[in-house]
Amino acid sequence: MMAELESLLYVAGDEGISLDELDHLLTTSRAASKRALETFAQQLRADKQRGLVLFQFGERYKLVTKKAYAALIKRYFETPLTTNLSQASLETLAIIAYKQPITRIAIDEIRGVQSGGALQRLMMRQLIEEQGRKNAPGRPILYGTSAFFMDYFGLKSLAELPALTTPQIEPTTETNQDLFAQFEAQLKDKEENH
Repeated sequence: MMAELESLLYVAGDEGISLDELDHLLTTSRAASKRALETFAQQLRADKQRGLVLFQFGERYKLVTKKAYAALIKRYFETPLTTNLSQASLETLAIIAYKQPITRIAIDEIRGVQSGGALQRLMMRQLIEEQGRKNAPGRPILYGTSAFFMDYFGLKSLAELPALTTPQIEPTTETNQDLFAQFEAQLKDKEENH
């Protein structure tokens, strides 16, 4: 049961997971879920080879890094803007730019993978920001582009973003650049001119 619990906590990311969700997904009682969470939390705290701890906020639980590694994590996120964005960050940024305001869960569904790390890197670079909370269970954060994003890409409004086009697939021609390639090209252009 511990492996299942850890897996669920991992994919829940920053939003965390509630006891009700755990009870349902693990098909256990509330008491069994609470015992499993307590045991897992003790294992994480006691194991000096682990960098994570279990954090409870309200009725939700999530995995966070141990305080002992705060300086290391801070260095990781303080990369200069001249460092290229990863493919995951570019995908996440493009999705936010065109679908904002949007939750992490919606981004994950579009990308098909967890986007928590990419969101944190984009927040640290001030390319995105929180734009409130969705009126839904758990009140997930809504993300949107920041004023810095607009300035960095030289946009006066979101209407100036490149139009999304559906590639025309023909046997003898190449497809149009996809959204992520367009974003990557714009970002490289900006970095070369800064």
